[in-house]
Amino acid sequence: MARAIQQRTLQTRAKLVEAAKAVIAEDGYEAMRVEEVVLRAGVAKGTFFAHFKDKDALMDLLIGAEIDRHLDQLEAQPAPETISDMAAAMMPLVAFMSCERYVFDVILRHSGAAANAEIGPIAMTFGRHTDITANWLKNKPFRKDLSAELQAEGVQAFVVQAISLVFCALHNAVDPQDRMETYLQAWLLPQT
Repeated sequence: MARAIQQRTLQTRAKLVEAAKAVIAEDGYEAMRVEEVVLRAGVAKGTFFAHFKDKDALMDLLIGAEIDRHLDQLEAQPAPETISDMAAAMMPLVAFMSCERYVFDVILRHSGAAANAEIGPIAMTFGRHTDITANWLKNKPFRKDLSAELQAEGVQAFVVQAISLVFCALHNAVDPQDRMETYLQAWLLPQT
């Protein structure tokens, strides 16, 4: 009997996730409301909260999965040879992370930078992104005075900075890819 309950629980959670994805596909992340998700999933509102602490917990799962999808694509491609290639390779991820101000806000809240006690899906993607970038940098003609891991952490910081400036009224006129190329050039090939 315990297996049946567990299976039903997994099915209910999957229905909630699919309903949320449908709402997001139609209206966007910020417009998604718990009430609409439970209505589409055909469950009570209390059922939602039995599966997710709040809307942000569901967003952590959904946004983290989408970031992972982009990281899968980054990991599958050969390591970029140039800074321009590296910036271009990251643009689909940057485009997703900056698709809505709300998405970027959720990413920042769940990245680990806000001292969350829980390490969720989004926070895990930040570690994975650094690992992928470090693997790209290991045998490339960039800085030799820093480890590939530290260089990758800097690249990640510049990705976040480039995205944040998309939402800044004073600095949003520069294309994120151009901004990334400038940052990466200064970070990975500094002039001595």
